[in-house]
Amino acid sequence: MSGDPGESERAASLDTSSVIEERLRRSLEDESVVGKPLSRRARQTKRSVEAYLRAGGVPRYMERQRDIDAELSLQSYRLQRAYRALERACRGDAEAFARRWRERAHAWRFDRVNQLIREHNMWYPVETGLPMDPRTGDYVRRRGRSYRRAEVGPEWVLERFPPSPR
Repeated sequence: MSGDPGESERAASLDTSSVIEERLRRSLEDESVVGKPLSRRARQTKRSVEAYLRAGGVPRYMERQRDIDAELSLQSYRLQRAYRALERACRGDAEAFARRWRERAHAWRFDRVNQLIREHNMWYPVETGLPMDPRTGDYVRRRGRSYRRAEVGPEWVLERFPPSPR
């Protein structure tokens, strides 16, 4: 051993860093596939935060569409019950039924579902990566149809539940 006191400190720090480096290297390797080459897909897959988030679960636009459909189904069920109850209450008075049903349709609240629809219309093209049509300046249509969903209101109610008793 030489008489240089700094040499032993440098050797100790090299040993420590090499132990840490070795531990890090091993933690980054998948030991279950030692000796096997990576698949073509694994080699060509882009490693990014965006790719990681896309891979984790159901995409948000699908969740939102499912929420919209569930909310519309719930609203239809509630409207059907209100429609039947009003039919029973009016007992054959078609004019009173039509007037009261139109009032009910205009008073019905769709705040939650309309908020989801607005979010869908705003974020769907971004979340799905829809390309932009340079001629129109709008997103490309899917199967010839717009991705936008119409908000619901009294017209939606009266279309599904007409103001004439059955």
